[in-house]
Amino acid sequence: MRKSRLAIVGVVAISLSTLPVAYAIGARTGGPSPTDLALLDGVIQLVEHDYVHPVDAHTLTTDALKGMLNRLDPHSDYMDEQEFKQSEADITGKFGGLGIQITEEHGVPKVISPIDGTPAYHAGLQPGDLIVRINDESTQGMSLSKIVRKLRGKPGTSVKVTIARGTETPFEVSITRAIIQVQTVKAKLEPNNIGYVRITEFGGDTGADLKKAVRKLKQQAGGELKGFVLDLRNDPGGLLSAAVSVASDFLDGGTVVTIKGRRGGDNHAYKVAGSGDMIKNTRMVVLINGASASASEIVAGALQDRHRAEVMGTQSFGKGSVQTIIPLNGHGALRLTTALYYTPAGRSIQGQGITPDVVVQVPKDQQVAGALLPSESILENAFHNPGPLSKGKKKAPEAAAAAKKPPSPPIKTQLIGTDQDAQLKAALLHVGQKGAGGRVEQRG
Repeated sequence: MRKSRLAIVGVVAISLSTLPVAYAIGARTGGPSPTDLALLDGVIQLVEHDYVHPVDAHTLTTDALKGMLNRLDPHSDYMDEQEFKQSEADITGKFGGLGIQITEEHGVPKVISPIDGTPAYHAGLQPGDLIVRINDESTQGMSLSKIVRKLRGKPGTSVKVTIARGTETPFEVSITRAIIQVQTVKAKLEPNNIGYVRITEFGGDTGADLKKAVRKLKQQAGGELKGFVLDLRNDPGGLLSAAVSVASDFLDGGTVVTIKGRRGGDNHAYKVAGSGDMIKNTRMVVLINGASASASEIVAGALQDRHRAEVMGTQSFGKGSVQTIIPLNGHGALRLTTALYYTPAGRSIQGQGITPDVVVQVPKDQQVAGALLPSESILENAFHNPGPLSKGKKKAPEAAAAAKKPPSPPIKTQLIGTDQDAQLKAALLHVGQKGAGGRVEQRG
């Protein structure tokens, strides 16, 4: 059976990416032999002339590039110029569409989560939903980039999707497209002056918006918070720079994450300046689940390793790789995996994720019935966990064991942050019991 695959991932990009790197086609020496190039060119010509239906050489070249990149790992990809511009719009957090993050499982698009306040959210789409048809056309075997193009469109127009959810009978939903402006940070002051902030993804404005939210919460609390909950559930990640910025708001100096690539020049330890913690001496909890990936795992792992916060919830997704966007001078761009990242203690979370300090499962009545999200370890061509940076250290046994377990069913997105959210209630109770005397020790 073919394994799942995670590509550009739907209506918003979730890959952890560094800044774009310019690259000139043909600038390097070496590469494929003349024989290999002749073979590729010959096959393209044969298909172009003899295939049962007409197909042009440009389409075949694009598909060849996609096949080359897609077979490397679940996150590398070739984007044509249209897809590249689309991904740039994703990163800015403003685009037209439905507002969902999707992956692909066994040839069918699967919803990771709808974005709060978007048409998909209001239509009731849930994590784990399968999109089996779009406007009466089957999605089986359709590429994610084509699915995205079909779901997006002029604001005010509608698209009809057929949803398969668990054991329920598939049903149709008509959703009206809108301009999607992602508000990545949401905050509110909970009873007993406990601050609550949810980050839905890590975009270009997330760091600045988080600072504003924390300042406002402190002001509402009379200058001092009695506890703080950072909610990263159903957060598929985003920009590395945003993850470092968010972690820096709760740390006084030291390392957030270390990047280690094939070449020495790719290795880098991201550190933050001293005295950055905006809520010093305040007890803190980070909430995660199986849909917390990439940048979410960097933040959770950093605050856990630095003993700044306790992590609650369920095992995270386990995406521990960095993708670099490489523009190809008007010919689209590559999304290429160039490095793996490690927590401050030298742990790689690739394929195993972050293990909570306190496991809090989703009550059955709050789970999306029959829905299971994939984890990094089961994606096609996913990297194995390379082990810790220090060869003298061993993987934590609880993390290795958790990586072998199937992901926990996701919580219904519409419940996150509400008064009915059982996991949030557990976190608020936990952080409130310990108060200001809790775990705030930081280690570099």
